[in-house]
Amino acid sequence: MSSSRSYQQRRPLGHGRVAAGTAPVKPRDAGSLIVWRQGAEGTEVLMGRRSRKAAFVPDFFVFPGGRLDPDDSAVRAATPLDAEAIARMGVRGDAALAEALALAAVRETFEETGLLLAEVGDIGEVAHPEWAQWKARDLAPSLHRLRYFGRAITSPSSPIRFHARFFVARAEEFRGEIAGSGELSELGFYSATEVLANMPVVDVTEFMLNRIIAYASDPLRFDPRTPIFSYRDDGPFVRYE
Repeated sequence: MSSSRSYQQRRPLGHGRVAAGTAPVKPRDAGSLIVWRQGAEGTEVLMGRRSRKAAFVPDFFVFPGGRLDPDDSAVRAATPLDAEAIARMGVRGDAALAEALALAAVRETFEETGLLLAEVGDIGEVAHPEWAQWKARDLAPSLHRLRYFGRAITSPSSPIRFHARFFVARAEEFRGEIAGSGELSELGFYSATEVLANMPVVDVTEFMLNRIIAYASDPLRFDPRTPIFSYRDDGPFVRYE
């Protein structure tokens, strides 16, 4: 059973617009990971600020994440993604694609923050330079530690579009120290309520922040429905499945 509702537009879209009458760009598959913990001021999330020169959502705070890379499909995880998540990810039952999207989120989190969701294992032979660092450390992704959190599809008016799957994992599950690639500045854990009140984020980030606050307060009683954040007439629209 599904339900839907409009989402009040309070934040900027964070991107330019294609010319009127231009066919929408096909969204690219992507994965994003919300790393959270409980701090002195409540729920804290790992975020960083994108460059002012970035082509997509410049100068906004975001969760780590990025587009799917072909090498993500070749990685052997240490533990599999939860089977129930695969059915809710909009991949039409393609378990290999679902796992590759989760791996993309884990890889991008390592690249952008230096944190690894990993345990001892062998990822196999993969050419991607970030995965090569996992191989050198005899580590492989622990996908069973992820919870699938929903997906979002960028507005059709944007010249750059993503179909992003969001996952969450507790900070205590990660290895390493925060030390990213430089793609995100001001990287660190922030109070989710402080981000909502005072920091620049786009609409889908606002939605996911409110969602993680609710989840962290009581994971066992959290709404199990899966949100799909998209746009209708360039206005945010959320459908639940």
